[in-house]
Formats: sequence, C-alpha cells, structure tokens
Amino acid sequence: MTTDPVPWRATVLTLYPEMFPGPLGLSLSGDALARGAWDLEARNIRAHGIGRHRSVDDTPAGGGAGMVLRCDVLAAAIDAAAPADDPRPRLLMSPRGRPLTQGRVRALAEGPGLIAVCGRFEGVDERVIAARGLEEVSIGDYVLSGGEMAALVLLDACVRLLPGTMGKMASGEEESFEGGLLEYPHYTRPREWEGRAIPEVLNGGNHGAIARWRRAEAERLTAERRPDLIAARGRES
Repeated sequence: MTTDPVPWRATVLTLYPEMFPGPLGLSLSGDALARGAWDLEARNIRAHGIGRHRSVDDTPAGGGAGMVLRCDVLAAAIDAAAPADDPRPRLLMSPRGRPLTQGRVRALAEGPGLIAVCGRFEGVDERVIAARGLEEVSIGDYVLSGGEMAALVLLDACVRLLPGTMGKMASGEEESFEGGLLEYPHYTRPREWEGRAIPEVLNGGNHGAIARWRRAEAERLTAERRPDLIAARGRES
C-alpha cells in the first residue's frame, strides 16, 4: 500500500484573504495548485479581532502616527493556523527583515511549506514577533501597503522550484543567483532583427564554446550590475 506524498503547504495570515491565490492561481503555480502539488490556505486575521467590530489594531505605545497590529489578535490567528508542533517556518513579511535570497527560497521549497504573516498599518507589536518566533523577511528596500504582495512574491519563488512545476529543472539551475551570478543573455529566432544579430557563437553548435560564452557573459553582467555579488563570491572562495 502506498500513500501520496504530503504536498508543500502554505498558510497566509492576512486581513485580505481575497487577494489569494491571485496570480498564484495562474500559469505554472496555478497548474501545480490544481494538481495538488502544493496547498494554499489564506486565513483572515480579523476572525480573531476584539469586540463587536473585530478590531485588530490600536494606537502606538508612546505616540506616533498610524496604528499597530495587536499582539493578542495576531497570536490567536497564528495559534489557530499552526499548532506548536507545526514544523513550517513562520515568516513575517517586513521591510526591516533579512533580504530574501535564492538560497533561502530553495531551502524553503525543499521543506514542508511555510506560514506567511502579512502585516498592515504601521507595523506589528514586537512582542508577538518574539513570542511566536516570527522570522522577518524582506523582498527589497522599499515599503508596500501591506505584506500581501510580498507574500505572493515569496510563494511564487518557492512554488516554481517544487518538483514537477517547471518543465525542465535545468531551467531553475541556470537562472540568476543560482551560481552567485546573474543569468546570461538569451536569444531566439529571427536570426537577425532590426540590424541586430544573434551572437555567432550561439549558432555554431559548439557546446563547449557556448558554455564558455554564457559563463563570460554572466560574469560581465554581474560585474556591471551587481558588483556586490562578485564581492560575495570572493569572500566565499
């Protein structure tokens, strides 16, 4: 008797569950979702709000602009979504978090799934971050209206790496950041367009020469656009 493997499970805690699956319900991620290769649950934080109006926020301690998501409300939402023995990492989408990297994405994709908490307002009460072991994750040095768009980015990056989502896993192995470099340029037909030709080396059929050209181009682009990646490679070697 065989049992089907447990799918990669994503739980999103949000004030706007109607934003999910959104674009994740289309294309590769949508096909994988329909096949049961991964599972998505969007849960409304407001279900654990306080009082008749299901209040989820309050004014900042010490004063200041905006509102802060309450620790008791968010903790109740987390506890209802994930018992203490749930092995999935608990991620808070936050501009002050550690930058999301391809390496972190790959590690998450190889695990059982994740819990993504989407903040709103001015932020989240610091006590619930510590008490529930939330790992703050940032998708870039800018501020969004809430964590939902960041969660969509995170989930898309993870789901595309799940087995069977992409047609050829080599597509994922040769992408930007996988080897510490940006990806080399791509070309396809027509062979010449508006006076611009495909580099001749790509038309010659010499796979060794093509590999060397692609490597050189990846290194050139990375040095031009992301010298920080070149510096990081040097520290690791």
